[in-house]
Amino acid sequence: MKLHLTLAALFTALSFASAEEKEIFNGKDLTGWEGNKDLWSVKDGAITGITPPDPADPKKGIIKHNTFLVWKGGTVADFELTFQFRIEKGNSGVQYRSKELTPGEFGPIISGYQADFEAGEKYSGILYEERGRGILALRGEKTVIKAGPDGKKPVVEKAGTVGDSAAIQAAIKKEDWNEYRIVAKGNHVQHFINGMQTVDVTDEDAANAPKEGLLALQIHQGPPMIVQFKNFKLVESK
Repeated sequence: MKLHLTLAALFTALSFASAEEKEIFNGKDLTGWEGNKDLWSVKDGAITGITPPDPADPKKGIIKHNTFLVWKGGTVADFELTFQFRIEKGNSGVQYRSKELTPGEFGPIISGYQADFEAGEKYSGILYEERGRGILALRGEKTVIKAGPDGKKPVVEKAGTVGDSAAIQAAIKKEDWNEYRIVAKGNHVQHFINGMQTVDVTDEDAANAPKEGLLALQIHQGPPMIVQFKNFKLVESK
């Protein structure tokens, strides 16, 4: 089993070795990105998203639906993406293999895979499908996703573990910079935070598994919050 896993990891590494890195953020402005510019900007070399407080209730954010900053430089299928993030309050994440829906009052609305993270202690590292099938793997889980009997709600089978959820959380620096890595190859996706694997998912729900789509960054409705992203490195498999 260990030899099989080692060979699989080597194959994945070799599949990206010949690919070129693609710049998706110039570190200066939001060229190539589309979203609500009242919520998104670049500060100190980082893409910065904010949820302003609601004047009627400062404990709540002003936005009424999740909204996104969408990369317009193309779509991604098989790829490896690393980036750094920091968050103060609330929830966020990076969408991949996603699609745009009808925009809302506060900007673009996106559906698809999400590499989740938050200021709390439960969801950072999970695989969530925004406006889709919901949670596909909790932190620390290895899962296989199969089509459900109704064709919509999937069967999520736990196939093992990839790490201890509490240990992963303990390694995440609160309100400071952390590194996230997403690896997507065929129907197999993996997430890592600060070098620790958080999920391993094989999506066998062929009718619903996204195979290619957009990258986007999330601002989640909820309390006033700040989220930042920088040092993106996107390598697509050929």
